[in-house]
Parts: sequence; structure tokens; C-alpha cells
Amino acid sequence: MFRNSNIIQLLIVFLIANILISGHLPRLLSLLLSDPILALSTIAGIIIGITVHEFSHAFVAYRLGDPTAKLQGRLTLNPASHLDPVGTLMIIFLGIGFGKPTPFDPYNLRNIKRDSALISVAGAVSNFILAILLSVPYLLAYYTHSLNPTIIQLYYYLSALIFINVGLGVFNLLPVSPLDGFKVVAGLLPRDWYEDFMQMERYGIFILMLLLIFPGLLSSIVFPPIAKIIELLLPGFSTPI
Repeated sequence: MFRNSNIIQLLIVFLIANILISGHLPRLLSLLLSDPILALSTIAGIIIGITVHEFSHAFVAYRLGDPTAKLQGRLTLNPASHLDPVGTLMIIFLGIGFGKPTPFDPYNLRNIKRDSALISVAGAVSNFILAILLSVPYLLAYYTHSLNPTIIQLYYYLSALIFINVGLGVFNLLPVSPLDGFKVVAGLLPRDWYEDFMQMERYGIFILMLLLIFPGLLSSIVFPPIAKIIELLLPGFSTPI
């Protein structure tokens, strides 16, 4: 099993190889040099998005009768409780990463199949809700024909937070373990199919690694729904990230 130090070393090697092959710095590093405020907005979006996502898992689990996450200090909006150092670095440098997984004990749940799905979907739903709330002022201005340079300039930076939250929601709903979408799909399946589908859980990490090795394939899956949602939340706006 990889330790954090092993993953960090692989991250550094991958980052250097990516720079050498592409001849370009990762997007966020380029932004830090060209537009530091937008880069900081993007980093803030990552921190806020992961924190809200993992807190929502813990909150729903607690409401459904499982105190595991609460007892481990995860029922909080303090980012320090939810950010995984390696996962955060991967998001910043590679564009894909992870937060500190929120634990729950299925045997504390009344209905393991249903409640596991509800806990899993809570993270993505919270990201979408946050993105919608951040978009409301823009939508009101857009549909009342009240857009002005101040609002457009504000959303030049706020759009980074919206994009990150939509991206986290869509990516985590992929039906591949260990992503949340796997348990969400499992919860929707008939009982006859549920057990067979859960057997696929052990292969999820290999499928995910395959998607990461071929980022073009991953992009073709996640970016169309992300683009469509952004178009609905920020009509007529071109996001800078």
C-alpha cells in the first residue's frame, strides 16, 4: 500500500514529466504567474468545495444514525478536518485529487443500501447547491437585463468557485469506486442486482487509474455535463478557467 511520501514522490515525477512532455506548466501554476487573484479564487474554490463536500457526508451520516464521522471530528466546516494534503496538491497540480474520505459505519444505518446511497450523494448535492447559490446574483442580473461591468468583473473570480464545485459534483458522481457515484448507483439498483454490482467495487481503483492515465477519455466523460451546468448557471458568461 502506498504511503503519502510515495504518492508525493509519484506526484513530483508525474508533474515534471508532464511539464517536459507538454512544455507547459499546469494550469493553476500558470495562473499563479499570470493572474494571482484568479489562482487564489480557484484555490479557495478547491478548499471550500472539498470542505462542504466532506462535511455533507458527515452530516447526513449523523442524521441517519451513524456517529462515526462526528466522533472523528468531521462534523465541522473547518477545512483542516477535511483536506488531505496529497489529494489537495494533486488537485492543484494535476487537476484531479481528493479530500480526506469521510468514514461511516453501515451497520449503524437502518437501511444499509438506501442510506449508504444517501450519504454518498450528499457530497455532490452540496457542491451543486453551493454552485447554484453563488450563481443567483448573476442569474438575477442576467434575466433582469441588469448586468454591468462590476458584476461581470466579480464573476470573473467567482466563476472559479462555481466551476470547481460543479466539477467536484460531476466527477464524484462517476459510478466508479471509490467515488461516491458507485454507492449512489448501488442504492438505486434492484436487490437482485445489488450484490453482483458491489462485487465490482474491488476493481474500481483500477478503472479510475485507467481514466487518469488517459485524461482525454476522462475529459470526454465529465466535461460535457460540467459545461452544460455552467451554461445554465452562468448563461452568456465565459469562465476563465
